[in-house]
Amino acid sequence: MSSADTATVGAAATPLRHALGISNTDIGLLVTVTSLVAAVASLPFGVLADRVRRTRTLAFVIVVWGGAMIWSATVSTFGALLLTRVLLGAVTAAAGPLVASLVGDYFPAMERGRVYGFVLAGELVGAGVGFAVTGDIAALSWRAAFVLLAIPAFVLAWLIFRLHEPARGGRDALLAANAPPPEADASGDDVDQSTDAQRLARERGLEPDPALVLVEDPRRLRLLAATRYILRIRTNVVLILASAGGYFFLAGVQTFGVEFVTRQYGIDQALGTLVLLVVGAGGVAGVLAGGAIGDLLLHRGFINGRILVGAVAATAAFVLFVPAIFTHSASHALPYITFAALALSAQNPPIDAARLDIMVPLLWGRAEGVRTFLRTLAQAVAPVTFGGVSDYVFGGGRSGLQWTFALMLLPLGGSIFFLYRALRTYPGDIATAAASAQAGQS
Repeated sequence: MSSADTATVGAAATPLRHALGISNTDIGLLVTVTSLVAAVASLPFGVLADRVRRTRTLAFVIVVWGGAMIWSATVSTFGALLLTRVLLGAVTAAAGPLVASLVGDYFPAMERGRVYGFVLAGELVGAGVGFAVTGDIAALSWRAAFVLLAIPAFVLAWLIFRLHEPARGGRDALLAANAPPPEADASGDDVDQSTDAQRLARERGLEPDPALVLVEDPRRLRLLAATRYILRIRTNVVLILASAGGYFFLAGVQTFGVEFVTRQYGIDQALGTLVLLVVGAGGVAGVLAGGAIGDLLLHRGFINGRILVGAVAATAAFVLFVPAIFTHSASHALPYITFAALALSAQNPPIDAARLDIMVPLLWGRAEGVRTFLRTLAQAVAPVTFGGVSDYVFGGGRSGLQWTFALMLLPLGGSIFFLYRALRTYPGDIATAAASAQAGQS
């Protein structure tokens, strides 16, 4: 739903400019403010994700999100619309930490890449709805588009409120997978919380980093102490940087994709939306395939499988975007854009699952909060950076967007570098997380 909102703002750029008298930079600012507030709010929500009933908390913030969307539809000035984006950003921040913690506890470790593929496919489908459905409605009335997005929020909140709250530490997932823990007392308190990658690291005799083995109860760590520990894990840091580079580029595409496609390829908005729907279908295929392939490689004993899938996919995306940006024919560009979107999306599910492998389960919420904070900062600056560079560096118009998209491939290239670096540090950090999980049970 949040992706649908972001895509709707991008698809409604023209009517918003006419109705409120704003520029491309202002359109980017609407998305940027939401992301900046979400970045700051993700830290306290990360703490809550490790301590409160997650399903009910998530249901509550979805209700608030729906109310903020309805408020957005009633405003008459740019300043008032900007204020509603602040509230939207605050409640959107809850999704990252809460969903990551719930995925870890609902699903067995061997399936988490595939499950993250479904979660991220939902984001892409939401963006497609924003481009194709509410985006077209926004061409007639951007207020109606915002109201239409708000309605499903209340149904979704009711469904999530009714969900079972899983036990923490992956216990429900392990039991549901019919994998009884090797070491458990009568009360079931000493459940082996290791992921498949962590157990594989132990079997291969990989040595943990003694300085990073967490011997105290993670639940007792305050936010600052937990953040320091989380950012000392090298693989976690490089995966955050890689994720930030990929999401920076993706955020710019979501905001200005329709405008770029229509101007660069000389087609109308309806056809441009159709092109992006085809591209989005490639993205959905990418997230579903990326997560499943990463899980399969891990299941076959390739401990670096999830990271390698992400690195290869990011490399392919970078290569494929170059001809897509510089061609002027929609028919020639479509295969490049579609497979580039597939590759760009394929890297995220295995990387998301890999982050759970290198983190103690009772820190999943705070770790995701820290990751969301840093990644969302990159997403926050992307729309206003794309808009500002297009307007003030390259002079606006079609060529301005073209050269802006070309320049913004550089952060995507940076993410490739960090992913290949993670191949060296990931196995050792898996072993450290396994040792920490064992120490916490002692």
